[in-house]
Amino acid sequence: MSTKKESPTRIADNKKASYNYFFEEKFEAGIVLEGWEVKALRAGKVQITDGYVTIRNGELFLIGCQINALNTASTHVNADAMRTKKLLMHKEQIKRLIGKVEQKGHTLVVLQLYWKAGKVKAEVALAKGKAEHDKRDTIKDREGKREVERAMKERHR
Repeated sequence: MSTKKESPTRIADNKKASYNYFFEEKFEAGIVLEGWEVKALRAGKVQITDGYVTIRNGELFLIGCQINALNTASTHVNADAMRTKKLLMHKEQIKRLIGKVEQKGHTLVVLQLYWKAGKVKAEVALAKGKAEHDKRDTIKDREGKREVERAMKERHR
């Protein structure tokens, strides 16, 4: 038995989230998956760009995360790519999130899916939506950084 700690391996990222939201807090949550979904995740057949988290009866659910079944999936399995998936977190964390999400403008967004100790985990963020001018500022900053990178690259040639 080795004591070497393995680093989490990314499955999917939600790159659109940082453009649309400011992140206040980040949390790690487990996901309840079916067997065919785990196989599809290993093959990279997932899209979380439209994914968001809702709270129902004190439980967290991931909606809008699309996991496409593999062609080799069993015929007796009813593979629903847009199935609502339950997220697993400690009760105290969920209660704290419920209070914060009820505040105006706050939502829960999935940032990434990754492997950790053989299990699929989701990074969930408590987020506040950006206004249109904030999005323009984000684009301006990104383009500015790109220009600096290009100038540095040209200078070192």
